[in-house]
Amino acid sequence: MRKIKAAILGPGNIGADLMLKILGRGRNIELALLAGIVEGGRGLQLARSKGVATSIDGVEAILADPEIRLVFEATGAKAHLANAPRYREAGKIAIDLTPAAVGPYLVPAVNLDDNLEGDNFNMVTCGGQATIPMVAAIGRVTPVDYAEIVATISSKSAGPGTRANIDEFTQTTAKAVVEVGGAAEGRAIILLNPAEPPIMMRNTVYCRVRHPERIEAVRASVAAMAEAVRRYVPGYRLRLEPFVDADKITLMIEVEGEGQYLPKYSGNLDIITAAALATGERVAERLLAASAA
Repeated sequence: MRKIKAAILGPGNIGADLMLKILGRGRNIELALLAGIVEGGRGLQLARSKGVATSIDGVEAILADPEIRLVFEATGAKAHLANAPRYREAGKIAIDLTPAAVGPYLVPAVNLDDNLEGDNFNMVTCGGQATIPMVAAIGRVTPVDYAEIVATISSKSAGPGTRANIDEFTQTTAKAVVEVGGAAEGRAIILLNPAEPPIMMRNTVYCRVRHPERIEAVRASVAAMAEAVRRYVPGYRLRLEPFVDADKITLMIEVEGEGQYLPKYSGNLDIITAAALATGERVAERLLAASAA
């Protein structure tokens, strides 16, 4: 079976977790390379043990291989801002797991079918992947005038990359709540919880809506959307079903990680790697179909 060759740039927690997902359930993707810039990291060592080629030449190693069609960017927002035009010039398609906000915001359960022709897939943020489907589900039933999301994650699951990009996280997520979720206005907040034992990722969604009386239809829409997300994020579940207070609808989502590479409480990392793989599979499927036509 033919597959599309792909590379991951960034051998940290997100890159290593994504690597195991691709190796374990990738249907249309062949992982050809895991690239970084520092020798000796755990991610690179794991890749070699799995038979995946590695490099410490970073983006240069990826650009030097013309057979690599897909690049998963698992570095940071500033790095992707510099790399994105180089991928485009080299004819490679980027799937960006940083909050760099290059290209259209992409949440697989909401708008993947409408954006398969792009060359830079912007995976928003972990909080965006968890909450935007819920805002969109409510918006299918009643207009949402304002949506606010609060993503609470374990402090232990917030590595240097997450901490360095908190401003980008809040700005990118808030914009995507509007552009993908469909709210007229959006706001995003991230909280790092130092509790022991570490908590699961929990996301609270508040929406001010025009028709709060349609709550039963909202609950049905939210349940259907949660099931759609669960197809690629098995640990995604409603923790608190939607309820109404005046014109405000509130709900809560919990995300439990698969526990392959990272602890199960790292649902914030798991959801964005799962969303990236779901997107990459569909993009690879399109590329294979085009080459066979």
